[in-house]
Amino acid sequence: MELSGCGTALVTPFCADGTLDEAALVSLVEWQIESGVNFLVACGTTGEASTMTEAENARVIEIVVNTAAGRIPVFGGCSHNSTSEAVARAKKLSKLPGLDGLLTANPYYNRPGQEGQYQHFRAVIEASALPILIYNIPSRTGTNLEAATTLRLAELPNVVGVKESSGNIAQITTILNEAPAGFKVFSGDDAMTLPIIALGGAGLVSVASNAIPAQMAQMVQAALTDDWVKAREINRKYFRLMQAHFSEPSPAPVKAVLALMGRIEDRLRLPMVPVTAATRQKLEKLLGELGLLPSA
Repeated sequence: MELSGCGTALVTPFCADGTLDEAALVSLVEWQIESGVNFLVACGTTGEASTMTEAENARVIEIVVNTAAGRIPVFGGCSHNSTSEAVARAKKLSKLPGLDGLLTANPYYNRPGQEGQYQHFRAVIEASALPILIYNIPSRTGTNLEAATTLRLAELPNVVGVKESSGNIAQITTILNEAPAGFKVFSGDDAMTLPIIALGGAGLVSVASNAIPAQMAQMVQAALTDDWVKAREINRKYFRLMQAHFSEPSPAPVKAVLALMGRIEDRLRLPMVPVTAATRQKLEKLLGELGLLPSA
């Protein structure tokens, strides 16, 4: 799969009673596509996938796929700390018509070594014929996928790339320098986007693009086409917002931002909770300064 540009790690909107807000999700997907994002990732970390049932995960991915209707690629999150469970979910999701690929993260909590991670990822990859994006996010899972292991996995036929959220620029550079042709490296951190693209990365899987899809898509495109003046200008303007999305555990801040923008209700599932009043006030002030509030 030729995948590049800015992808959005979609939030999952909830109603006041805790159920999926399907209408808000459809609206969010339409806005993302209209704003020029290049692909979507449903039910990843930002989508609170770990708080949802398997049926709810499948339903969210189905809605995103059906709404996108082939206009841009859609990847579905498929992560679990039990390899057999991750394999079973990969098999089920692979039967969903229109789904373009799977994103699968390090097995969390168990903290396996490199060989354990390799065997886990390989089992999930081999359970599906869909393109696979590996997801390395040690801050959430408690274990890092080292460059050597990523490069081993890159040799498997349907692995198209990695979403790298380690923050380790030396590790990411090693992958970029030694990966086989066609293997894509995506920044998993908004703040690391420009350095990673400068080193040869293919783009970004973004949290910030939930709230500023057009701006993040334009920034990534500018960097990919060597228009660094424009890329730096956009990065400079919105960097405070990118950082603010992690001022409290994600996705609480970006959901607060979207609620302030009138896009979704500010609802999360335990153990995630809404941001504090003080943080909400800071976010509202920042949005006002950037002209992103509905009244603007």
